[in-house]
Amino acid sequence: MTTASESELLTRVGPGTPMGNMMREYWIPAMLSSELKADAPPTRLMLLNEKLIAFRDSDGRVGILDHRCPHRCASLFFGRNEEKGLRCTYHGWKFDVDGNCLDQPNVPAHQAFPERVKAKAYRTAERYGIVWTYMGQRAEAPPLPCFEAVMIADETDRNMFCVQRECNWLQGLEGDIDTSHFSFLHMGGMHADEVDPTSTGRYALIHPAPEYHVADTDWGTMYTAYRPAEEQSTYWRVAHFLFPFWTIPPDGAFTDHVIARAWVPIDDTHTMFFHISWKRNTPGLRKKKDGSQIPGATIGNKFLPNDTSWLGRWRLAANASNDYLIDRDAQRLDNYSGIDGIHLQDQALTESMGGIVDHTFEHLAVSDLMITRTRRRILQAARAAAEGIAPPGVDNPETFQGARGGDFVSPNTVGWLQAYSDELRASKNPTGTLRIAAE
Repeated sequence: MTTASESELLTRVGPGTPMGNMMREYWIPAMLSSELKADAPPTRLMLLNEKLIAFRDSDGRVGILDHRCPHRCASLFFGRNEEKGLRCTYHGWKFDVDGNCLDQPNVPAHQAFPERVKAKAYRTAERYGIVWTYMGQRAEAPPLPCFEAVMIADETDRNMFCVQRECNWLQGLEGDIDTSHFSFLHMGGMHADEVDPTSTGRYALIHPAPEYHVADTDWGTMYTAYRPAEEQSTYWRVAHFLFPFWTIPPDGAFTDHVIARAWVPIDDTHTMFFHISWKRNTPGLRKKKDGSQIPGATIGNKFLPNDTSWLGRWRLAANASNDYLIDRDAQRLDNYSGIDGIHLQDQALTESMGGIVDHTFEHLAVSDLMITRTRRRILQAARAAAEGIAPPGVDNPETFQGARGGDFVSPNTVGWLQAYSDELRASKNPTGTLRIAAE
């Protein structure tokens, strides 16, 4: 069982907290690049319980600053983004993307002191359609992440979106590494003989209670959930947790399943979920054998219009206020949850736990082995980081290139780690970045 003190350490991410400090040592996805236009109004941005302002200057550079002007603490959200800087509208002080003060127009020129004033600014980088920020204390920032999904260079091959969740980051992340819910929440209304007989996902319907192998890895943790398949073979579903808040879930064939998800804390009770994937040829189990849609197994998100509030970005139209548009008739008929959409089903159930789940109330089972192992691994890393030990993968992000998720079938004579290594070697490699770390 996770104790109250362990839960507090795992879930609190503000400045000065052990978990928040560890996360700040990594580059953090802050926004989609498409959200910021040159010389457009600044955007409110909350990250790890910090209120920030993001803007793109006249030269296209991105700045992420504390929202408070260092003069009198008026919010820079009301500032003017113009001529290579953000100007506070209270007294006209102006700052560039690095926080340097460029102008103090309300101070006589001979008494101005711009060189002694600096807005708190975090380093930024843009790559793969994402604005990244480094919020840590190092004089020189570590390398950017380089696992498979974030390195898909061609935008036409990339599927990327954000969704806000009204719950703690750990709840969302753990839903992605909890494989047994697939057979119930997403597929509970289906029988194996109703789905595409060529889909390996049917084994999850035949055997809804898998067994597990779980291991610590250089990048975090991984599991293989295994079930019997035909002809002396085993069906495997592989997923990963990658530090500090990434997951690679097992949705689809391993050979071309390139995906990553980041569960970035907005604050302690809100999370921004970043989804990045390759537009593969073999999607996960979505169709019946007659070609029709499995009830509820749709993909896609319908959003409310973004607004300018701190929590105003990427909110779903179906949400807690309307019970996620649950359809009780469909639930009785053929949709196990009554909620339409794979992502929305996950959203509803993880948010229903509350802003921060009471982990002392849980009764974890053997099916939660990956969750308990991952919590332990995160706790160990956060405590080590508090002692000055670099968190896993910060300085060698190529470590993460050995992680891929998905499902496959292999002979019973092959052990699980060997089967994983064999599948890596056989996999298509759309980005040229997959590294055989299992060797």
